[in-house]
Amino acid sequence: MPTAAALRTGGDASPAASMGDAVPFHGAHQAGIATAVQDRLHFAAFDVTTTDRAALVKLLQEWTAAAARMTAGHEIGSGAVGENDELPPDDTGEALGLKPSRLTLTFGVGPGLFEKDGKDRFGLKARRPKALIDLPGFPGDNLDPARSGGDLCVQACADDPQVAVHAIRNLARIGMGKVAIRWSQLGFGKTSSTTPDAQTPRNMMGFKDGTRNIAGTDKAALDKHVWVGEKDGPEWMVGGSYLVARRIRMHIETWDRTSLAEQEDIFGRDKAEGAPVGKQRERDEPLLKAMKPDSHVRLAHPDSNNGVTILRRGYSFTDGTDGLGRLDAGLFFIAYQKDVRDGFVPLQTNLARNDALNEYIQHVGSAVFAVPPGVRGAGDWWGKALFA
Repeated sequence: MPTAAALRTGGDASPAASMGDAVPFHGAHQAGIATAVQDRLHFAAFDVTTTDRAALVKLLQEWTAAAARMTAGHEIGSGAVGENDELPPDDTGEALGLKPSRLTLTFGVGPGLFEKDGKDRFGLKARRPKALIDLPGFPGDNLDPARSGGDLCVQACADDPQVAVHAIRNLARIGMGKVAIRWSQLGFGKTSSTTPDAQTPRNMMGFKDGTRNIAGTDKAALDKHVWVGEKDGPEWMVGGSYLVARRIRMHIETWDRTSLAEQEDIFGRDKAEGAPVGKQRERDEPLLKAMKPDSHVRLAHPDSNNGVTILRRGYSFTDGTDGLGRLDAGLFFIAYQKDVRDGFVPLQTNLARNDALNEYIQHVGSAVFAVPPGVRGAGDWWGKALFA
């Protein structure tokens, strides 16, 4: 088996050996979910502006073709320097000479694609999955409508930020007149890992994040908690998953004035090693009763949530300041699960009501998407089964 590429056979993902490698685009599941988490993110949610179903289908076909080329490290269309210099080039060119950088592009559809303002926009209303719910309001939410929702989404992850930005930029350009970016988010410093043998990353609060995340090679856990099965329905979603994205603002300045002892009590782990209370090593099994009742690890643990387990794939962000001299920084939380109703909703309900960390964070953006299965090969495209 080659060691220089990330192989996806039967939909399973194994880590790429090098930051410059290409992650195969085709497979049973979309890349960018169980794939080894890259260092950078550009996430974009789109509003569909066309009312023409055929035009939307054509766009998704064009997006799929472009995504397959970009993830392989190729220019799209006739490239950045076409034969006719009287026309705009097909590729914007800022990724010329750059390696694929393990770019993955993951596509999803939001509730608004099925119905908006009471209208069945594209004849898809009856095909909306029951698991694609409108998320309830959670205690403490302060959601900005301009940073929430979306009819479509594309998650671009790569080890080079320019490669990720190039991908979203070119998909938006291809979609001009049919879709428009509703909101987007750049992310750095992955805050979760699907490779538990690697060093656990830290979030903006300085604590290790994602210690108990699902491994991208754990097929049993992925089948149980992440991938939609044949019995879960609908048929067009089998092999897919459901994505919840939350923009979580951290009150950095307040946190930085909090004592180390209190910080560790809030998380339920020590800051240096990441060991749970009373233990020595990060991956020691936590003794939940030894933690304070409102500690984050205790409340987020599957044992405190009837076994709820999600695959986290979040990133840190820093978007300048808020006009009052405070950093606009935090966590862009991304979670994949088989059913949002049995995953994120009960977990976040528990955290929103009880977590001591809530004093230092606030959820300011939110979206949920159905992520179809992978593109199988020639003739297949993002969302084909949905429109069949």
